[in-house]
Amino acid sequence: MLARILFLTWLGLTLTGLAPLGVALADTASRPNVIVFIADDISWNDFGCYGNTAARTPNIDALAESGIRFDRAFLTASSCSPSRSSIITGRYPHNNGAAAELHKPISKHLPWLPGVLRESGYYTAQSGKHHMTTTAAKNEQPVYFDLVDGGRQPGNSGGHANWVSVTSDRPKDKPFFCWFASYDAHRDWDADKQWDESQYGSMHRPSDVIVPPFLIDDDATRQDLASYYNEVTRFDHYVGAVVQTLKRQEVLDDTLIFVLADNGRPFPRAKTRLHDSGMKTALIAHWPSGIQSTGVSDSQVSVIDLAPTILTAAGATVPQTMQGVSLLPVFADRSAKVRDYAFSEHNWHDYEAHGRGVRHGDFLLIQNFRTQLPWQGPADSVRSPSHHSLQAARDAKRLNAAQQDVFLTPRPEIELYNFRQDPHQLVNLAGQPKTESTQKHLQEILRRWMDETGDSVPEKISPDTFDRETGKHIPASDVDTTGVLTPGSDRKADHVLAPGPR
Repeated sequence: MLARILFLTWLGLTLTGLAPLGVALADTASRPNVIVFIADDISWNDFGCYGNTAARTPNIDALAESGIRFDRAFLTASSCSPSRSSIITGRYPHNNGAAAELHKPISKHLPWLPGVLRESGYYTAQSGKHHMTTTAAKNEQPVYFDLVDGGRQPGNSGGHANWVSVTSDRPKDKPFFCWFASYDAHRDWDADKQWDESQYGSMHRPSDVIVPPFLIDDDATRQDLASYYNEVTRFDHYVGAVVQTLKRQEVLDDTLIFVLADNGRPFPRAKTRLHDSGMKTALIAHWPSGIQSTGVSDSQVSVIDLAPTILTAAGATVPQTMQGVSLLPVFADRSAKVRDYAFSEHNWHDYEAHGRGVRHGDFLLIQNFRTQLPWQGPADSVRSPSHHSLQAARDAKRLNAAQQDVFLTPRPEIELYNFRQDPHQLVNLAGQPKTESTQKHLQEILRRWMDETGDSVPEKISPDTFDRETGKHIPASDVDTTGVLTPGSDRKADHVLAPGPR
């Protein structure tokens, strides 16, 4: 098996872009099934296997125990649809066209992972939250999935209600790819109202939750976090239900499973942020017949690496459009190095924003191109009890430095953090003599990446469509979108193939 993995890795690198799209490069019988479990709005450290002692995730923890737990896995956007679109195309958000921003479509000429797999002989299914669209006209829509299922049933609106049936009812004569995407844990919380103690166990107690230093430790915030933890546990339950189904079908060993989330938890200083609380993701890989080196991996990876990994393992051609790299070398040796840099974007998500981040070694550098605006989080977070507690403490002048950052304006243009020494990224090292060379290097790498991938900072980008203090919709008549451009659109970034530094 190890020899096959190494061979397929070489084959994928050698033939990328040389064979017609969708041509199979391996015998169907040797190709793994693939399931991507993608949670909605769950931070990396809210799974038990990543050290959270309060949130219960026994099924995901078990996959990590017998697979690979990536400790340096990063998203390209801490925003729902841009993140998912980036994963499905293997491209950075600004290289997907308008899809760099929330609720906007991927440019129609770009291939999607499930479409390539389908053309190479896979059965493809999507169940749960979709949230990805294309600019193709209705009568020209490509078929990416053989099955598209909303994943909801009476009493379960979490998106995972049909995962087991989709797994059970699939065709048995071909390998399968399933994109299982939950709505858990997106606000507003519905798991509390739909809780089934016989399936999920008892609800989480507010007294047990872990309150980060940038939130207020009060009853309202603790209950908010407890309800969020309930959604995390419900997601875990359905991951486990699918795994048990695969075991009964005797196909678990030949199924490559990834577990991750699209962005950080929907709380202040998390979702939409470039900091780890928003942009770092849990990433579990499980494939008994294909992963030779199990355990914890410190190899730095980006979620744009998932599509090339899956396609190479499947023996399918990796399109030239994909900017990621295969992780199969890490499956053979979990200490293998596949990239030096991981890049992330903060674009419009309810509020005007333009920021870029690069991670290298133990450092995160952030450059903010809209310093006059706060990074208070998306509108659903602004409407949350946790944010209301912060607002009350702000008005009473009782915020600590970490909490003040939620409202900070103007923000620094450059932020630099050692995230090993400072896991919450609270101490900005930018401008300090001891980190001068690191800052200079990462600023140059970020500039080079933006240039090579066609990124840009348009003078006018999408404006606020929600009130920053209340989270309420701003009437459309009060929002001026004249002359708005999305990042990279002026440079036709959706046609750029260059991946930038890796």
